[in-house]
Amino acid sequence: MKKISEKLFINIFANVIICLVIVAVFSFSLGGDIFTTASADGEKPIYNGNRGGKSVSLMFNVYQGTEYIDGIIETLESHGANATFFIGGIWAEKNGDAVQKIFDSGNELGNHGYLHLDQNKLGIEKNRQEIELCHELIKQLTGYEMTLFAPPGGAFSSATLTAAKELGYKMIMWSKDTIDWRDHDSEIIFSRATKNVAGGDLILMHPTKETLGALDDILTEIENQGFEIVTVSENLK
Repeated sequence: MKKISEKLFINIFANVIICLVIVAVFSFSLGGDIFTTASADGEKPIYNGNRGGKSVSLMFNVYQGTEYIDGIIETLESHGANATFFIGGIWAEKNGDAVQKIFDSGNELGNHGYLHLDQNKLGIEKNRQEIELCHELIKQLTGYEMTLFAPPGGAFSSATLTAAKELGYKMIMWSKDTIDWRDHDSEIIFSRATKNVAGGDLILMHPTKETLGALDDILTEIENQGFEIVTVSENLK
């Protein structure tokens, strides 16, 4: 009877050890860069501005096409509003005049990486390179030193956060997403941008035909709700 008890104890003990090893391995795999939402030093992305204020920001991620840029700038100007345009480096390289026009119109320039890669799949050095190449290009074109980085597709890792911080950048996400790159419907874009607006909102957009078509109404509705449309940097104060 004693031998049976000892054997049972050994089997239970062994199974417990195996389970602990499996849990440890699984936890370690989840702790890798792809699944991490904060860097080793505690840096986190920013999803909204000042929630206690009455400011809202429009964010335009720009990495292809120029045909709607002028219309967006003109519509913003007609409302006395400024937005933040997160510029892809490879786009800027081919469209320097458009970058300059965005900047000269009083809008803010942000960094959207150089090649529009999935930053969560890159190590620290490659993350740094994507941000730095775009930074230097925009600086050459406009003289402006960007400080805000929006990762393509919202994909980031601890390596992204670390690289951004090392380069003096804040990493910006969003609180509202119009998903205008997928859903080419001005009414849907309007609804997503204006429903339950709150102070500090960062509203993500792209320079599409339908977004331009909805933009005047979006700005009017946000203003009618008592909010001011400002750049992301202004919103973070």
